[in-house]
Amino acid sequence: MNISEIKNALVNLDNLNFKLETGSSVPQHFHVTEVGVISKDFIDCGGVRRSNKVANFQLWSAKDYDHRLKAAKLLNIIEMSENLLDMQDNLQIEVEYQMDTIGKYNLDFDGESFILKLKTTDCLAKDKCGPKKKIKLSELAMSNACNPEDGCC
Repeated sequence: MNISEIKNALVNLDNLNFKLETGSSVPQHFHVTEVGVISKDFIDCGGVRRSNKVANFQLWSAKDYDHRLKAAKLLNIIEMSENLLDMQDNLQIEVEYQMDTIGKYNLDFDGESFILKLKTTDCLAKDKCGPKKKIKLSELAMSNACNPEDGCC
């Protein structure tokens, strides 16, 4: 979900509900403690320089159980962030939310609730690192089990 999509969803909502994709809900008394833009410049394991930029929301649950953030208030916060941070509408949203540890999530919407979808890691240079070809163990001859030239070691 990007900034434009969340703004369109918020216009039609009164109450905010966030859920994990497992079905458990973020407590209704959560706060959005940060809205920002995160830029990341890095090289992948194949030596290719890459960059990534996302809008970042941080959700936090305190002990003020009477607190309820309304959709209009979050929309206002996002619009203020767009102006102050030069946040573009097409930026994908990454959500930070802490349970046992801080997790990073993609954001989706099911028409009623925003769904926190766990982010996963992946190799960005699969063509340059990792196993080159798949070999069934049953097809390996014991006398010639591994040859450094074939990339299996």
